[in-house]
Amino acid sequence: MSKTIRVALAGAGAFGIKHLDGIKNIDGVEVVSLVGRRLEPTKEVADRYGIGHVTTDLNESLARDDVDAVILCTPTQLHASQAIACMKAGKHVQVEIPLADSLQEAEEVVALQKETGLVAMCGHTRRFNPSHQYVNKKIKAGEFNIQQMDVQTYFFRRTNMNAAGQPRSWTDHLLWHHAAHTVDLFAYQTGGDIVQANAIQGPIHPDLGIAMDMSIQLKSSTGAICTLSLSFNNDGPLGTFFRYIGDTATYIARYDDLVQSHSKGPEEAVDVSKVDVSMNGIELQDREFFAAIREGREPNSSVAQVLPCYRVLHQLEQQLNAAG
Repeated sequence: MSKTIRVALAGAGAFGIKHLDGIKNIDGVEVVSLVGRRLEPTKEVADRYGIGHVTTDLNESLARDDVDAVILCTPTQLHASQAIACMKAGKHVQVEIPLADSLQEAEEVVALQKETGLVAMCGHTRRFNPSHQYVNKKIKAGEFNIQQMDVQTYFFRRTNMNAAGQPRSWTDHLLWHHAAHTVDLFAYQTGGDIVQANAIQGPIHPDLGIAMDMSIQLKSSTGAICTLSLSFNNDGPLGTFFRYIGDTATYIARYDDLVQSHSKGPEEAVDVSKVDVSMNGIELQDREFFAAIREGREPNSSVAQVLPCYRVLHQLEQQLNAAG
């Protein structure tokens, strides 16, 4: 590998652009190829970020000798097959969350990573957000233990739009995408295995074919519990809000921001600006990917580390299917 890590990025939509913005701040990394579904909009993004090669065919990028690693920001149903294609082409790969939309495919990705020894990582960004890192450091220092996490994942997505408000070519999913963030984070933060998981869902949308509302309960082997509420019907503050109820404090994390809640008095902002080298969770996620490549090690949020999350999602899906 050359001194500079040369990257192909697949998916020039809202999340692909978040990665491009993060990579601009990382030394020794160059995006040399951009893959998109439609050529003209992809060219526009490539021109904006100074990317020399543009294509609508991932295989064209994988065939290039000047590509060391790939970041996949493509539709969920393509994640596993494309991650496998990247590794078969000898490229390190980071795939955006979720790793797959079935347990079988997730297991196939993990098996190939073990066979190839390449760096393969999944974008479970909550592990990297400074707010959640702060809580994690408190836990590891023995200063805070989670007793309950109360999480709200709320969007207003009654039509098939992406994070930038543009029409999507594929359908998002509350369980296999949005719940994956919290299921993985809960296990990661408690340091335990998820030993109990239950789910119920609301009606299936007649056009999108997915449940628009869902409720999930989890229990860790540490004894901690988690309640997760998800909705695509929420017309109000959007995003995911994490309440950490612990033995010494209560924290509320809103992406990269954190406050400490008090029974008397207002919320107190927690300074997380010195937790890591950036306040941008996506950038920190990418930094870990490239550092693991350079150092020849397993990254935090490797496909093997996040596989237990997908086992839980599979279990929850079976519950929901059985309930009808």
